Amino acid sequence: MLTSRLFYLALFIICSSLLGFGLYLEHVEGLEPCPLCAFQRLTYIAIAATALVGAIHNPQNTFRIVYNIILIILALVGVSIAGRQTWLQHLPPELVPECGPGLEYMLEVFPFVEAIKMIFSGSGECAEVQWQFIGLSIAEWSLVCFATITIATLLATFMLKPERRLFNF
Repeated sequence: MLTSRLFYLALFIICSSLLGFGLYLEHVEGLEPCPLCAFQRLTYIAIAATALVGAIHNPQNTFRIVYNIILIILALVGVSIAGRQTWLQHLPPELVPECGPGLEYMLEVFPFVEAIKMIFSGSGECAEVQWQFIGLSIAEWSLVCFATITIATLLATFMLKPERRLFNF
């Protein structure tokens, strides 16, 4: 029987595996992540951390719903970032924005809020498709994964029963 604790643990393992694959693509295959890819990774890290805390805490009732709301919000942030990158990748070549400065440079030189705006506006490097599997780019797979996390967490909120505990705190 799937419990909330097992759901959080599975979500942690899945996000950790996705992060591990991203590191493999970067360090073994030599694919450099663009700024939007870096923010998708941060979102996966936030989801994994929240799920790990949820698995350890094994929340009941209200706290379980709070964890799930946090996970849904994080997954929707991921959907928006991956969706933006997917949109950039499907633009005609003449409409793709010019490549901008690197992520580290933007964060060092520009005020934080301005750097974030620049990053989310995207650049030519975010529109480049460097790797595909079954016809989908990394951004498209990430969009599928974030959407799946959102749907699975919504289903878990309403379908999974919390474990019974000897003490209820």
